[in-house]
Amino acid sequence: MIRRSGPIAATVLAVALVLSACGGGGDESGAAAGPAAPAAEAGGPLDLTGACPAKVVLQQDWQPEAEHGSMYSLVGPDYQIDTSTKTVTGSLVTQGVDTGVDVEVRPGGPNVGFQPVPALMYLDDTITLGAVNSDAAIAAFADQPTVAVASQLTVSPQILMWDPESHPGMSTIREVAASGAAVLTSGDIVPALLAGKGIIQKGQIDTSYEGTPARFVSDPTILQQGFATAEPYVYQNEIQEWGRPVGYEPLANYGYSIYPEPLAVRADKLEALRPCLQKLVPIMQRSQIDYLKDPAPTNRLIVELVEAYQTGWSYSPGVAEYSAKAQVEQGFVKNDPASGVFGKLDPDRMQEIVSTFGPILQSQGTITSVPDAASLYTNDFIDPDIKMEGP
Repeated sequence: MIRRSGPIAATVLAVALVLSACGGGGDESGAAAGPAAPAAEAGGPLDLTGACPAKVVLQQDWQPEAEHGSMYSLVGPDYQIDTSTKTVTGSLVTQGVDTGVDVEVRPGGPNVGFQPVPALMYLDDTITLGAVNSDAAIAAFADQPTVAVASQLTVSPQILMWDPESHPGMSTIREVAASGAAVLTSGDIVPALLAGKGIIQKGQIDTSYEGTPARFVSDPTILQQGFATAEPYVYQNEIQEWGRPVGYEPLANYGYSIYPEPLAVRADKLEALRPCLQKLVPIMQRSQIDYLKDPAPTNRLIVELVEAYQTGWSYSPGVAEYSAKAQVEQGFVKNDPASGVFGKLDPDRMQEIVSTFGPILQSQGTITSVPDAASLYTNDFIDPDIKMEGP
């Protein structure tokens, strides 16, 4: 399974390629439309007409997958799939009502030349919200500043995984790394973090991971990056050459504290979008909670999109179902621990993120100065009454 690369290591292709991927036109297809949703109450909190653009554009950082369920769950039953531009567009439907505007969800990764989301947002100002990892926001802040307005995944599901048979009795990254195992990643942020904490040595770092299982299958002594919401299922159930469990541990246990894919706006559009965000952000808070309560309909759309886009990315109903369960059961999606509010960004954690990853990016020459944490986010639009239900 090809997974998203680190934001700093992303391949940058020609601007023309990116703009063609984001533009309109192309071959369209759509599912048989279900019953139309009733219109939201005029002027009510779910009526977005007048407050938001006629088409709310949501930009993801990777191919369609269940980790992006909150975006895809807003796409109404009248959706159209554009297989040329790799987009899906339909009425924006939430909590059973039509908000009066459309929504378009755009995938990232190879569909946009592997451009980071902040770059896409500054190339195309029709993008309303983009999924911008906290470290990517720090890296892009000097030239393409974004402001996070809501968290969707609370804790990063990024992992390092290993073969239990090659490392018997070991249950943590620290234990496996102490054996001298190579650490295979697609970027240098995670290795730099672990090396700085003394968990791995520089000689163990290998940033040549290209996203396939070939290296792990042929050399099961290594540690390899992955997602707790995908790889454990895929390796055991869908990779015939492996077909058994993997051991893994979240990198969040070792200071990988970033907010993964929080929703962000361009900094220079924050004020203009304020009327929209006042209504849209609470909708996004609820859309993630509602998706995880009943992920099956949205998962069917996600799998349909993957099949329609034909980019070489594969995504099965099984892994989609596994991901939705893992997001909740393994604690990757939960209320903000500090406030108990779903989607709220914790100021202390944002400062920790900047203090941790700013110097790493600075030492790697990615940035020249570290931004102020307060400039990277706002909780102005969060509805404090929206919370995930307890177990």
